[in-house]
Amino acid sequence: MAWRVLVLFPFLLAAVSGNTVPYFNMSIVYVPEDLEIGQEAFQLQAFDVDGDPLTYSISGSEAFYFSVVADTGQVLLKNPLDRESLARLTLTITVSDGQNDAISRKLTVIVEDRNDNAPVFQNLPYATTVNENVTAGSIIYIVSANDSDTGNAAKVSYSIEEVIPDNTKNLWLFYILPNGSVVLNGSLDYTLNTFYQIKILAKDGGGLLHGVLTFQQSVTYLSVTVRDLPNLDPRFLNEPYSGSVPENCPLGTTVLTVTAIDRDTGVNDEIYYSITTADIPFAIDAMTGTINVTGPLDREQLPNEVLLLEVTAREKNLDIYGNVAKISTQVTVTVADINDNKPQFYLCSLSSCDFSADAQSNFTGSVVEHSSSNLAVSGLSIVAHDPDKGVNSSFELYLQGPNASAFFVSPKTIVGTGEVQILVQDPLSVDYEISHVMVVQIVANDTGNPTDCCSTATVTINLIDSNDHSPEFPQSVYSLSVVENSVAGTVVSPGITAYDPDSGILGQITYQLFPESIREVFTVNSTSGAVLVHNGSWLDRETRSIYYANLQAKDGGNLTGSTLLEITVLDANDNHPIITGSYFISVDEGQNVSVQIQAMDNDEPGTPNSELRFEILPGSFSANFTIDAVTGEMHNKGPLDREALDDDRGQMVVTVEVHDLGTPQLSTSVNVTITVGDVNDNAPVFLNQSYEFSVFEGSAGSFVGNVEATDADQTDINSRISFLLQSGSGSSNFLIRSSRLGPGYYSGRLSLDPDVSLDYDSLQQKFFSLVVLAENTAAESVGDTANASVMVYVLDVNDEPPTILSTSVYNVSENGTQEGLVCTVVGSDPDTNHSLVFEELSVTCLKGTSSAGEVCWDWFVLAPNGSVLVNSSDIDYELCDVVVLMLRAEDVYTEKGNRYSQNETLRILITDVNDNAPIFLPSSETFVVVPDISPVDLQVAEVKATDADSGPGGTITFSILSVVFVQDNGISQSFENLFKMVTTTEQDTYIGSIRVASNLDRSLKGQYQVTVEAKDGEAPVHTTQTVLNIFTVDNSYLVRLQFVVPVDEVQNNLDEITLALTVVTKARVYVVAIQTLEDARASRAQAKSVMEAYFVYSNGTALEVNQLSVLIQSDLQILTQLVNLGLAVIGPAEVTTADKEKELIGVIAGLAAFMLLFILIMTLALVLTTRR
Repeated sequence: MAWRVLVLFPFLLAAVSGNTVPYFNMSIVYVPEDLEIGQEAFQLQAFDVDGDPLTYSISGSEAFYFSVVADTGQVLLKNPLDRESLARLTLTITVSDGQNDAISRKLTVIVEDRNDNAPVFQNLPYATTVNENVTAGSIIYIVSANDSDTGNAAKVSYSIEEVIPDNTKNLWLFYILPNGSVVLNGSLDYTLNTFYQIKILAKDGGGLLHGVLTFQQSVTYLSVTVRDLPNLDPRFLNEPYSGSVPENCPLGTTVLTVTAIDRDTGVNDEIYYSITTADIPFAIDAMTGTINVTGPLDREQLPNEVLLLEVTAREKNLDIYGNVAKISTQVTVTVADINDNKPQFYLCSLSSCDFSADAQSNFTGSVVEHSSSNLAVSGLSIVAHDPDKGVNSSFELYLQGPNASAFFVSPKTIVGTGEVQILVQDPLSVDYEISHVMVVQIVANDTGNPTDCCSTATVTINLIDSNDHSPEFPQSVYSLSVVENSVAGTVVSPGITAYDPDSGILGQITYQLFPESIREVFTVNSTSGAVLVHNGSWLDRETRSIYYANLQAKDGGNLTGSTLLEITVLDANDNHPIITGSYFISVDEGQNVSVQIQAMDNDEPGTPNSELRFEILPGSFSANFTIDAVTGEMHNKGPLDREALDDDRGQMVVTVEVHDLGTPQLSTSVNVTITVGDVNDNAPVFLNQSYEFSVFEGSAGSFVGNVEATDADQTDINSRISFLLQSGSGSSNFLIRSSRLGPGYYSGRLSLDPDVSLDYDSLQQKFFSLVVLAENTAAESVGDTANASVMVYVLDVNDEPPTILSTSVYNVSENGTQEGLVCTVVGSDPDTNHSLVFEELSVTCLKGTSSAGEVCWDWFVLAPNGSVLVNSSDIDYELCDVVVLMLRAEDVYTEKGNRYSQNETLRILITDVNDNAPIFLPSSETFVVVPDISPVDLQVAEVKATDADSGPGGTITFSILSVVFVQDNGISQSFENLFKMVTTTEQDTYIGSIRVASNLDRSLKGQYQVTVEAKDGEAPVHTTQTVLNIFTVDNSYLVRLQFVVPVDEVQNNLDEITLALTVVTKARVYVVAIQTLEDARASRAQAKSVMEAYFVYSNGTALEVNQLSVLIQSDLQILTQLVNLGLAVIGPAEVTTADKEKELIGVIAGLAAFMLLFILIMTLALVLTTRR
């Protein structure tokens, strides 16, 4: 009993100085995201002051990415990292020294960024519409690209790589700012380009990727549509404009139509017309441009018969500058005269008449009674005037009234304006004694205007009484003559004398001419009576061929006598022929022309001076006509053809000369204008009988081509051509619009219907065969038509994305046993002009269903032509058995739309080759066998092995090659059939169970060395051996635990007893037997039980009885528990009743001593720790 207490002391000392727990001194590590699978991520490092071997492990939901080498703490990457998906991981790291409980703590893993992401454009696609007047420096669009990397690798810069169309010319037109703002660098013009496509490159700032400085970039396109703005003034078509209209025409009469268009074709604003000239009787239709008469037109009241109108065309909306877009043109309107005015009488002299003043209807004059015939009434200044033009101004004069027979009027006919005289016709009727006053009415009659022909003026004539003895002339009438245009002083008559019987002063005669107005022309010598020319400019036979004057002889008593001087103005050929009227003849082509040229000569009728002849002067059209030289009647020689005339108005101008036969011969010419009216006698003619055009698919509303036709007719209405499409297959897809290119020259603009978008790929025929009709629309009926065939070929636009035909699964053997072509990826593109290039997007390496990292990234290569080739001899099924290539096809000729196909996957199965030998999995387990409790078939050890091959090549069979027992003294001994091997599987791991095949010798001390072979199942067969050490626990380690309770109670408490012994010893308890122990001295003994057991550690060592006793006694709690369970003796000693009481007393005393000693030692340890 005393021995047991002493044995406890060294044990307590060991407990106080016990094993120290290891610890970690790390909380955060950094791992680059581009670390490859299998590479070292970081190192776990724990510290143990005892220097115990440490075992590491990791756990947690994010431990998926790593694996750890348990005995070194090296952490390897098992699955790829992606900082952008998971930038921070948290692991639970654990270390164990095998002596204490395992220590765990949290470890933060920061995933370091690498430049593995290209910039990604946001909010695609990019498209914008820009006004053509946007100023240089304006931002027209902002693109944005994000890079999910960090640092410089996330800094995105932009550049413009290409501008379509005309990259060489337009590349400078735009630039891009660092923030992605696309800036206009020049000016836009809708008329030059309506669309641009800008290729934009986004590039990051670069960063490391797998240790190499790498730059990532992306490309996109920005579509810019230019919007046309109203910045141009309109334009008039077919200038200049001129027209004519007769005076007094009805209100609303159309003069002509002007036409203007908007030069901003993309805007095509409405045009409004206005006349800016003030105070004119014309108005213009604001919408159509038709000019109409809005007020009365009186040519005679106009300052000029030719009126100039200023017409302005303006667009409906303001231009971009806020101004009215407008343009003006001048329109010439000629007002033609009609006979709409009657002659009027005016009180004035011919040289100073103001015809704007009011006309007169009453005049007063005087005449001496019994004046000779043809003597003019004096005191009258009458001028008759008709404001019409030419022949319309001709009128007749005559007298009426009670005294009309006593007088007559001169002249009888006046053209335009003339002086009017009243002359005595019947001198006897002019008798003062009968009537002091005589009244006549002058009537001016315009025979060409029967509705308003005449004007009347009343002339009151006061008669002058004469003396009874008047001087008398020998002749009552003297007929004189003088050549017209004679100079002043020319003698008309050398002397005409009168006789007065009176004598003296009363007989002295002086001569004087009457009326006074005659004195402007003639004069008389007052004493001799010689008649002279006073002013020869008045002598114009054509104006007045005869003058009547009273030559008065006055005696000294103021008695007078008179004679009539009839002065005839002799004709001189001084007047050119006068052509009356204007000759504007209109005749439809094919009809005959017959026109009478009317002319007169104011020289003396019946003389050569007034005899006229007609002829056509040489000219462009003189050969087409003939004229009668005497009558002046002109005819055409042959049919007139409007289309043969170059003049766009269809006018033929023939100059007719009229000359007299006098000396010198005088002539006058007149232009006879024959306007040949166009007859719709020509059908339209296409410039080409067939046309071929092409149009790109998908271009709704786009221009296809122009067809052109002419019509030889010369008027707009007869030569107007309208184009239309003949109904037929495909004609509904097109529109045709007619436009005038020139007189009789029209274009038909063929375009696609804006609502129709052709798809080349869906069309059965790639062309349309159309028939275009050119229709001549006459004024009242439809003219002839012409037709032309038009072939419109639909051109394929590369606008369809390519497709990759379905790919199969392909097999490739590992280890370079297969080379060259694996397969060829086949793509298709419905576009006619395409070029497919295949590109590899990604490679996925799989082992089973798990990722194998990037181990297979270079095993295969995809050529641009779609050939998939073996690129490596290092293909290893055991690393990766499925390679998935993500690929796509690019049509490099794509013009519109997506140039890429849908991404497709190509699966390549790696075929396994038996190239791997089985590998025994490492195990730290120590195998121990206790012969006493090792029946046949008991598993005493196991091995685990794997084979990376698949199928039969990966099937493992275990076998035992040899069993050698090595005793503690070094002597070895071989055994056969001592153990046997049983092979089982668990997932991909094969387990070899070593089991007892025959009874083991319990007396042997040492270890069995069992050589185990693992062999795969396919040629070439691979084998691997390993040697297992199985330690034996011989019967010298058998411990007998004696209990003071019966066997059945021990058996009932066996689990509790075994657990207490395991806790205190840390060893595995093998119970061999529980039986009743019989005392040799039966008279003093009671029934007792004994439990025989081995206490074996995992390293093959076992506890002897003394070691067991020390361990049990070192743990008072376990010791008390075992004593309560009936434990009495450790070892083979017997137990009696007296001894039991003593033993209990000794145990209690020992426990008390132990507690006292334990307190002292703990106090000492505390003091030492404090001082330290």
